[in-house]
Amino acid sequence: MTNLSAVRAEGLVKTFGDFRAVDGIDLHIRQGEIFGVLGPNGAGKTTTLRMLATLLPIDGGHAEIFGVDVRREPHRVRQLLGVTGQYASVDEDLTARENLWLFARLQGLTNSKAKIIAADLLDRFGLQEAADRPLSQFSGGMRRRLDLASSLITRPPLIFLDEPTTGLDPRTRGQMWDTIRELVTDGSTILLTTQYLDEADQLADRIAVIDRGRKVAEDTPDALKTQVGESTLQLRLTEGSDTALAADVVRRLLSEEPVLTPESGRMNIPLPDPNRAADVLIGLREAGLGISSVSVAKPTLDEVFLALTGHGADDESQKQNSPMEAAR
Repeated sequence: MTNLSAVRAEGLVKTFGDFRAVDGIDLHIRQGEIFGVLGPNGAGKTTTLRMLATLLPIDGGHAEIFGVDVRREPHRVRQLLGVTGQYASVDEDLTARENLWLFARLQGLTNSKAKIIAADLLDRFGLQEAADRPLSQFSGGMRRRLDLASSLITRPPLIFLDEPTTGLDPRTRGQMWDTIRELVTDGSTILLTTQYLDEADQLADRIAVIDRGRKVAEDTPDALKTQVGESTLQLRLTEGSDTALAADVVRRLLSEEPVLTPESGRMNIPLPDPNRAADVLIGLREAGLGISSVSVAKPTLDEVFLALTGHGADDESQKQNSPMEAAR
């Protein structure tokens, strides 16, 4: 990853009548990173992506892709990116091989080159055994992989993935995550929109949190979690251990007040630094106190989103009903 910009957007605005779907969003995406845009349905994620991809006109603000102005030179911008939407854009009446060949021909490749590219992508995405089957026999995960493959025919340096794992089972989601990581390893930059908190946490180098058309925060996943609060050392003392003594050890080492449940021997200890967990464990052992279980818990992105917006990322009551969102 470098500090060079793949995407730079300032003050993006999109309105539908009186409805302001995107309200002054700024984004700076570096080359070689996975940048996540996190928010609930209706937050403005897809609308933002469509403006950057030249699929919707920009009503306000400015955007560049690798230094190319999105509004002034949309044709050049389209040559620099591949887009995979929320729903597969493949043709149900064609096989996987025929779909990829067709997309390649539509993008100006010769017949022979189109066949070579199709075969390469089928192999890369693990679809070679199903290459000549009708798409009616494909699972949802296979369709999503084929859709992603079709966006890579011209090897674009920037790839937009709009909720790429929506509706997939956990195993197939994991496979898609691996594919996305491989694309970055091969030199691509990824802009990923998602409403799945774990997906953003697993994949993104940095995350912009979007709510009601506005960006409410941006940072690395760990930095966003740190804004919410400390990590917590959760442990259970062995039966019969002196919880009062254990609390004294914690106060002496950390100057923090543990939360005790004497009946079960449980202790929750705020950690100003997760590395201090080892100090506590050593101190308890030196005091002759036994421990039956221990874990360190960090704030989740769900807690981050709740702290930033006042509601969870899956709160249905917060959905916006713009014409674009209603059309999904």
